[in-house]
Amino acid sequence: MKLPHPRGPLSDAVITLVSSSPDAQTRIDEVARDAVDASTDLATDDDVQLALYVMNELAYRGFDGVDDDWEWDPELLRARRIVETAFEDALRRVVQVPSDVPPERSEVAAALFAMTAPAPGPSVARYVAKRATREQLDEFLVLRSIYQLKEADPHTWAIPRLTGGPKAALVEIQADEYGGGDPERMHCELFARTMRGAGLDADYGAYVERIPAITLAALNLMSLFGLHRRLRGATAGHLAAFEMTSSLPNRLYGDGFRRHGFDEGTTLYFDEHVEADAVHEQIAGRDLAGALAQQEPELCHDILFGAAACLYLDDLAGEHTLSAWTAGGSALRAIA
Repeated sequence: MKLPHPRGPLSDAVITLVSSSPDAQTRIDEVARDAVDASTDLATDDDVQLALYVMNELAYRGFDGVDDDWEWDPELLRARRIVETAFEDALRRVVQVPSDVPPERSEVAAALFAMTAPAPGPSVARYVAKRATREQLDEFLVLRSIYQLKEADPHTWAIPRLTGGPKAALVEIQADEYGGGDPERMHCELFARTMRGAGLDADYGAYVERIPAITLAALNLMSLFGLHRRLRGATAGHLAAFEMTSSLPNRLYGDGFRRHGFDEGTTLYFDEHVEADAVHEQIAGRDLAGALAQQEPELCHDILFGAAACLYLDDLAGEHTLSAWTAGGSALRAIA
């Protein structure tokens, strides 16, 4: 994947740094501090979120021509920590987390199901099912591609950080996400097939230049939780919320694509998730998140925070998309 073009001073500093040799002595921590201090909303700040995305991506597949040693470069880690800390602190200030939930399996699972219960009103899924144009379907796929083409990877970081039942539950979910050992059934490959069926580029990271900050923020949140052991509870809660809000929307997404005449091969990704995530939500809510809270009660709040943060950023991303579409515009980031 190619490095994206900078969107401001911090992403410019990060991209310039990783484009050089790993023995470069450039300091960028002050640039990071200046960027987060100047930002009025980190979740929608293009410069900050792109910089964080680039730094996170070094732990995944990296970039063409970028030395792998940058992943653990102390200078880059200092800058990432500054941005991550500010991002996490901002979310903890605004996200509403249920209080007084006992750290018991059934209680935590019940709280998660209550948090993720379907709500009436407009949603991207309902819009796609009934109203989205052919061009908007393409935009929908492009927006989702930044995560779906690496689906499951951010949550997989938590596997070695868990033990016993919660670990087994996470492995069960992730094994399904990775196709049960069949590369053609991996969910990221099914999504790539959907993109190709729509005539889009299915290469990993192909559309990062068009992805707005709020969509990058939702992905960066997963990496923030996954890359830090102290946030393993938040990873479990995030995955639970993610799975619990997937089955019904995917049915509606599939309906929207069928409405435009797409065949079963193109809608397979959505149809697969209708059934798979109906099972996953039970495992994630009860056997992963609920069991983890009971096993490590001190993680209960973070489990609920992870779920609430997931829902908060997904709602913001959905609002961004719907507001652009209903106004007759594009939800994608404009580029020159």
